[in-house]
Formats: sequence, C-alpha cells, structure tokens
Amino acid sequence: MHELPLLGISSIGNLIAAIKTARWFDLDENDILFTSFTDSVGLYHTRLQELRAERGDYDPVTAEVDFERRLLGVTTDHMRELTYPDRKAIHNLKYFTWVEQQGRTVEELDALWSPAFWTDMQAQIPAWDEAIDQFNADTGALDVLRSRAEANRAS
Repeated sequence: MHELPLLGISSIGNLIAAIKTARWFDLDENDILFTSFTDSVGLYHTRLQELRAERGDYDPVTAEVDFERRLLGVTTDHMRELTYPDRKAIHNLKYFTWVEQQGRTVEELDALWSPAFWTDMQAQIPAWDEAIDQFNADTGALDVLRSRAEANRAS
C-alpha cells in the first residue's frame, strides 16, 4: 500500500484490471494473479500540477475515499469472456496503430497469433534485462525510486 503513490496512470489501470479479473474469476488468497506496473507517477508531474491548481491539494480524506471507491469498490462491470471471433475482432483494431501509425506490416501484426512469436519474444528477455540494468546504472533512476519508496514507508 505504501507504494501506491509511485504508480502512474497505466500502472493504476493494470492494477484495476487485475482486481477486476480476480473478482471475475472468484480468486481468493489461494490464487496468484500477476500484473505489471508499466509507468510511474514521475511521468505525470505536469498533469499533477494542473490538477493541484484546478482542485487543490490531494489530502488524506480524498485519498481514502478514492482508495475505497476506486480500488476496494472495483466491480466486474465492462468485463466479458471473449470468444475466438471476439478476440480476432479486438486484434484487428490494432491495425490502425500498428500498420498505419507505426509503419509495421500486416504480417507483423498477424504474427502475434503465432506461439513462436511469443517464444522468440521471451528469448529476448535477458537482453532487455541487461539494457534496463544499464539504463538504471546510467541514469540513477532506480536509486531515486528506491529512496522515494523508503521515504514513503517511513512516513
């Protein structure tokens, strides 16, 4: 709970999706559900300043209300189990961003359906880990996050 202030918008979305999924499948303390936190609040300083100017400081009472309503109060609304045609339809929605915006090919998009694509992707994880470790060493970003987390735990 002390780490929640570090989460960015996408991370909070992933957290809410995990809560919805756990409730959808009636998971309990004997189950494990993984998600990823893909961004941090550090990306949103400008937006936070805008909100503070618009709404005032984010106080403990508002934080508690948001926690209870937006995390504890998460329901399974807007959830459904997808059929194969549903999944294909959603996959095809990626066409615009992948092909038209990013310049990828239809073949690259369709490769996502192949298990071999994901096996090949997993083989790249050690190289990604090395690049992340190097980035963290070069920028000191991980040290900053750790010191902020320690400060949050201490308060």
